[in-house]
Amino acid sequence: MKESIVRYSPRSRARVVKDFLRQFLAYGGARLGLFCLVFFLVVASVPNILVGPLETVATATGDFLAPPSSQHLLGTDEVGRDVLNLVVHGARISLTIALLATVISLVVGTTVGMTAGYYGGRVDVWLMRLSDFFFVVPSFVLALVITPVLVEVMGRGGEILGFRPSIFVIIVVIGMTSWAFVARIVRSQTLSLRERTFIDRARVVGSSNFSIMVRHILPNLVPQIAANGALVVANAIYIETSLSFLGLGDPLQPSWGTLLSLAQRAGAASAGAWWDLGAPGVCVLTVSLSFVLIGNALDDTFNPRRRVIP
Repeated sequence: MKESIVRYSPRSRARVVKDFLRQFLAYGGARLGLFCLVFFLVVASVPNILVGPLETVATATGDFLAPPSSQHLLGTDEVGRDVLNLVVHGARISLTIALLATVISLVVGTTVGMTAGYYGGRVDVWLMRLSDFFFVVPSFVLALVITPVLVEVMGRGGEILGFRPSIFVIIVVIGMTSWAFVARIVRSQTLSLRERTFIDRARVVGSSNFSIMVRHILPNLVPQIAANGALVVANAIYIETSLSFLGLGDPLQPSWGTLLSLAQRAGAASAGAWWDLGAPGVCVLTVSLSFVLIGNALDDTFNPRRRVIP
């Protein structure tokens, strides 16, 4: 039986995309997740237009821990800054960290998993033992140990690739400690794909191993990578929030986790200032849940065995 990667005409590709979107959007969770995600992406993209520049201690205009009002819809924090202003600006930092860390995680995990599954033998054994270490030890624990050391070494001043050192370190550490889950899934899929007929034909015509992995195996892995990538983003948001809550974030570029940390240190809970803790906390939960819903819907759409009629 002839087996190869199917190549579509432009019209066929449009039909395939349309069918995919129809099946994907048939899930209520997918629609809800996309709506919430698009909302937060829009908010994160234009914070200055929505709420003005980021408020600081010097530019705060409200009273200390003032409850929500017509002037401050989400109240103020411990120094009088508008919580809505902080949450909107924090969306950009939190989402940027989570998305860039996920890109690093997917690149590393896909490379390790595909290499291990394709070559097998000792390469597979050593790469999977390395993967097992990162898989068994929680990524948050590794990040908690590594992040303060790197921040201390690199310092907090200046910028690295447009990011302050503390934020840059958090992005890299989360990405480099969260790839094992992706690597194991990619490896299992690669083990199956490398035995297919179209891979044998590619070897016969003289394609290099790198070419086979990139041109023939990787395109077939994209659905699994996309579905699990959404779950990796949710995990990255939780890790970033936890690290920032413990004081490893950057107060000059506050993420949602940093805002939670500042509110906790100021005693917002004991003072009854629920808005100071609740606003960033709800944002973290909403965005994380959105990615989980999208990831589950993608998995159901791409995997016929899991597909159910919504």
